[in-house]
Formats: sequence, structure tokens, C-alpha cells
Amino acid sequence: MHQTPPTIVEVAIPLPLDKSFHYLVPPSLLEQAQPGKRVLVPFGSRKLTGYLLAFAQTEDCTRLKEIIDVLDSDPLWTDGELEFFRWVACYYLSPLGEVIKTALPAGINPRSAKGSDQAVAGGSRIRREALYLPADGAMPDRALGAKAAQLLELLSTEGEFTATELRKRFGSCSPQLKRLMELGLVRREERELFRDPFRDETVQPDRPRQLNQHQQAALDSLLSRLDSREFSPFLLHGVTGSGKTEVYLQAISHTLALGMSALTLVPEISLTPQLVRRFRARFGDGIAILHSGLSDGERYDEWRRIRRGLVRIVIGARSAIFAPLERIGIIVVDEEHDSSFKQSDGLRYNARDLALVRGRMEGALVLLGSATPLITSQYAVEQGRLGLLTLPERVRGIPMPTVETVAMQGVKGTISARLLQALEETLASGEQSIIFLNRRGFATFLVCSECGQPLTCPNCSVTLTFHRGRGQSVCHYCDFAIPAPGICPGCGCPELKELGAGTERVEHELRELLPHARILRMDSDTTTGRGSHDRLLRRMNDGSADILIGTQMITKGHDFPSVTLVGVINAEASLHMPDFRSSERTFQLLCQVFGRAGRGDTPGRVILQALDPGHYAIQCAIDHDSAGFYRQELEFRREAGYPPFSFLASLALSGTCEEAVEQRAEAAARLLLNIKREQKLRTELLGPAPAPLYRLRGRFRRRILIKSASRSELRRLIVAWRDQRDSSSVREAMDIDPLDMS
Repeated sequence: MHQTPPTIVEVAIPLPLDKSFHYLVPPSLLEQAQPGKRVLVPFGSRKLTGYLLAFAQTEDCTRLKEIIDVLDSDPLWTDGELEFFRWVACYYLSPLGEVIKTALPAGINPRSAKGSDQAVAGGSRIRREALYLPADGAMPDRALGAKAAQLLELLSTEGEFTATELRKRFGSCSPQLKRLMELGLVRREERELFRDPFRDETVQPDRPRQLNQHQQAALDSLLSRLDSREFSPFLLHGVTGSGKTEVYLQAISHTLALGMSALTLVPEISLTPQLVRRFRARFGDGIAILHSGLSDGERYDEWRRIRRGLVRIVIGARSAIFAPLERIGIIVVDEEHDSSFKQSDGLRYNARDLALVRGRMEGALVLLGSATPLITSQYAVEQGRLGLLTLPERVRGIPMPTVETVAMQGVKGTISARLLQALEETLASGEQSIIFLNRRGFATFLVCSECGQPLTCPNCSVTLTFHRGRGQSVCHYCDFAIPAPGICPGCGCPELKELGAGTERVEHELRELLPHARILRMDSDTTTGRGSHDRLLRRMNDGSADILIGTQMITKGHDFPSVTLVGVINAEASLHMPDFRSSERTFQLLCQVFGRAGRGDTPGRVILQALDPGHYAIQCAIDHDSAGFYRQELEFRREAGYPPFSFLASLALSGTCEEAVEQRAEAAARLLLNIKREQKLRTELLGPAPAPLYRLRGRFRRRILIKSASRSELRRLIVAWRDQRDSSSVREAMDIDPLDMS
């Protein structure tokens, strides 16, 4: 008798393993087992969630284990999305299972159950609620109580209502609903309910705005490329306040008219509420959002709405690049220069770069928008890899703000007399101000008056930041905290001096100097609660605040028409970071924060405080000279051999024993050097060297930077190193195209 061959499937496991695994499918699960579904599989002594990739064949299946269960009724990804996941895994040298885990909504994977036959299906529980509707054609044949009659009238005239909505209107009404159902006047359904992040939001409908000539020219170019339905990458370089968002909206409107969908990426969740309001005012409710500010349940529901095709527009932070959106016609990356698009741990992907990859796979238009584009983006325009669209003027001909510098060498205090005078003038005129200082806390650190030693973190190689409001000195990396001001741990002296300034100190000083001003502070300490970003921004928008003090989160994309003054404190702070991009990031930060001033009818001005404002990054920002900065920075990159003239990878090693980390780093460097010589690769190795933060969260760190003018040779070196390395207790992480050099 002919025996049916066993069914074998290929399964990816979300663990740091560079291969997939084969499993048998038992007859009872044959109909359910399909590619794109999660499966529960035995893995050693555990039971883990795996991702069924494909049906497979193997010569020897005698030792294969069977899958335990199929966890989904429908596939979670399409073949096209799996192709994208495979590309990501290949490029970033990450296990495919880890990529798929990253792409799926948080909490969807079951927890493993070691040594047990039970595994708890994780994931956010699908929310269901009772829905009440009028029964078809039913008429009351007897008198009803007042509340029951009101309920029936409401349902008969306005249709269906959830139990929650009815309770809000009528209070406790379960007995009346039960009676109406017994009489056949009302019927009850159990229906799946999506958690709605917009449930408390109301917006007024908006119409497309009249475009100026530069906006119209940019839009015309985009529409012609959308009509071609071919991959078309563009850089939209528009000064702050030039109306980039309106170009996005009208291009997306055309995309929807063509029957396609749109994906918009923003760098931080603080930008999302403002952008979502504009999108909802223009397009209604067919929008989903994806970012870390949502609860797991909300994110899961938004993901399911996208998967089911119930929305055609997705807005989100970097993880939204994996949104299960089909028929994508346009991908917009707003503030494309922002480093927040790079994931710093786990799968170290860059959503800005992946937007171009996904756009190519989808045949979509990809629009990278920024007032301060990346040097690499501008170079890609020069090389013909990106099209260029420019918006050189602000909308309605509004001038760029004037910038006045204050040299702080020898000046005591945080707020100069000139900045204080400008704040008083702005306050007297009923206008608003922004103060930018890219450092939070009250004092940068506390120093012993006797021995001069600063308070440092026992887990990280950094000083503790003094937070007066919390009464603590805190490490901003591991959250270690001690009561402040405290005593010197070295000599026991009880007198500690406060050095440096953060946003909390600026707020404290301004409240003393301007007691009648309504002051807000926006930094990581004041935006921990749900919706906190939006609440602070609304107070600026509705005029109930006079001064907003903040870190870099206030520099990005916010539109405050009444802000006419921007004060910049310690403008050169980011120039001293141990990173070849420090000049670029300083220029971007300054240009972005300058751009918050004068976006309404009153011209804006900037007071910039710096010890030495002569650096070319600061001077080009003052002059609003993007082209001049690009020329100087590109020449520096060319001489130093940094991107765009090379490709980078970073090998980070860490462990709790410093000697073991040093030895492992030296061994890794020798192996890389041997491979380079054997294969005659044109690569350069820098290190191993202690990372600038040589100890972080109790782990000692070493770093090896790899540079090459050839991406393929860089990859060959890394793949060979990965194949030849042996196991170790020292943690190793390879970062392709690193942005964080700390």
C-alpha cells in the first residue's frame, strides 16, 4: 500500500539563532497549518511560538518533532511581507524569527512553558462587547416603563448601541434591556470591538489649502510619479514652515483616489497627535496609528484593523514600517534626518532606510521630507539616486527668524541679560517663547566642595544628574538614584556644589525672574504619562502658556503660530559628542529649533547663547545656510573617510567582567584582521577601544568600528567573522550602519 509522505514545515524561532527548523505536521493539524501562521512547537525542554514559513522537504525526517498546535485561524503576513522580512534579516544579519517577532504587535506571542504541557497563548485579548439593536418589525403591544420606552425609542431611531454607551446615557438599565429582549423588541449581539485611540478626540473637517508656486511644483512632480505606479524616491527639502505637511496630505489624497494606501513615518510619538489631527480632519477616521504610546491592546487592535484592510492610512513611529498595509502607493518619512528612526537594541534597523527598501518592493513613491536633510541624502541626490524637490520659502512669504548671538564666556548664570530682556518684551506683547536646552535635570552633576570629586553612577561611567523636584541625583542611563544633595562618598563632606544646568534649573530660574509668566517644561521627566506630550502641546496651542522650556523633543515639527521668540542655551553642547556626526546633529538641532519662531503673522527672532559661536555648524545655522554647511561637512567626511564615502558596521562587546571583555575584544579584532588579510578586503578596523560610555548598566563595553568603501566587502568580512567565531559569555552585537557611537 502506498504510504502518504509526512508533511514537513519550515519554522523560524524568535531566538538569536541563524537558522530555521523543520517540524512534522500531525494529521489533526494538516488543514490548519499554513504559511504565515504562528505555531506552538517543542524546543528543547520548552514550548515556544514559531513562525511557519513554508512547506519543506528533507531526506531524513525520523528525528523531527511534531508541532503542538496552530495558533491562528488566518495568516499574519503575506508572501510579499515575508520577502521584506527576509531582506531585513539578511541585511542586518539578524535571525528571521527575530525580525518577524519585531514586525508583529507586542504581546502576540505565547509565553513558553518550560517542562509543562501547557503554554499560555499570549497576545492582547480581543475585546468583545454586547451590542443592542431594535428587532426587525417588532412593535410594542403593551405599556412599557419610562426608561424602557426611552431605550426603545433611541434604538429604533438611531440604530445600534453598545451596553457601555447605553449606560452612559441612562445609567443602570440592564433590567429594562432584559425586558425589551423578552418581549422581542430588542435583540442582543456579541461583537468584536476595536479599542480606539481617538475615542476622546473630535476634529473639525479640513479642506486642501491653496499651495504656493513651490509647493505646487513639488506636488505636480509627485502626482506624475504616483500615476506611473513605479518606485520613485524623492527628497523634499523644505525650510521650516514651508508647508511640507500640506504637500504630504495632497499627495496622499491622490494616492487614495488611485485606490492605493499610504504609510507615514514620524520620528517620535510627540509628533503623532498633531499630525493625526491634521490627517483626520482631512481624511476622516480611516486612519490607524502605531507607536509605543499605545497600550498593547490598542496597538494589537490597530494592527488587526490594518491587516483586515479596514484602514488605508497608517501613521506611526519607526515600528510602523512593518505595518501589514497592502497596495502601498506612497511612503512618507517626515523629518527623515532624525536619529530616532534607528532602533538602538534588538533588531537594529533604520526605518528611514527600510522605507526605501519597502517602497522599491511595493513599487511605491517614497518621500523623505526634512528642513535639514541628512548629508547622505543630499549626496544621494547629487549621485542621482534620489529626486530633489525644494520648498525654499515659508508659506505666505513669512521671513525666516533673525538670530542674535550672545557670547557666554565669563558670563555667570544660565539666562543672559539679553535673553531675559527679550523674554520680558515677548511676554509684554502677549506672544509666546520657547527656551531650548538639550539637557534635562536641575544640575548636570554635583561636585564635592572639599575633594572635588563628582557624584558618579556605580553602574555606568557617567555622573549623576541632580533633579531638585525629585530630591534625587539620577543616572539617565540605568535610573540609579540616591537622595540629594547627599554627602560625598569619598570624603564624607556634606557640601556638594551644583555644576551645569538642565531644563529643570532653567524653569526654576525663570519662575523667579518672571513670576507672572505661565511656564511649561517638556522633557523626559514631564512626559512620562499617557497623553502628556499632547496635553503640553495643547496648552501652547490654545495660548494658556507663555513659555515652553524643553529638550530636543520641542524642536521637531511643532507649529505654534504665537511663538515669536526662541532662546537657545548652550548651543554648542552637542558639538562635543564623540561622534563624527556631531556637527551635522548640531546644525540640524539648531535649524529645527530656530524654525519654531515666527510661523504666524509676527516675525520671529532667536537669541543664541554659546561659549564660542564661531563653529561652522553654528554659523551656518545662524545664516540659514544649508548648502554652505553641506559643502563644508561633505569635505570633512571625504577627508576622514566617513559616510557617504564609506560604509560602517560596529561590533559592540559587553560583559560584567572587564578583563573577559578586553580579551574577547582583542580576539575578535585578531579574527577580523586575519579574515581581512586572507580575503584581501579593503576594510579598515578601528579598535578595539573602550566605548565612550565604557561601563553601562553594570556591563563593561568595548567597540570595534569597521569601515569600507565597498558594502559587499564589508558584508563579506562580517559574515566570515560570524561563521568563524566561537561561543562566549561576553555579549556581542553587530550593528550595521550604526548611528549611536557612544
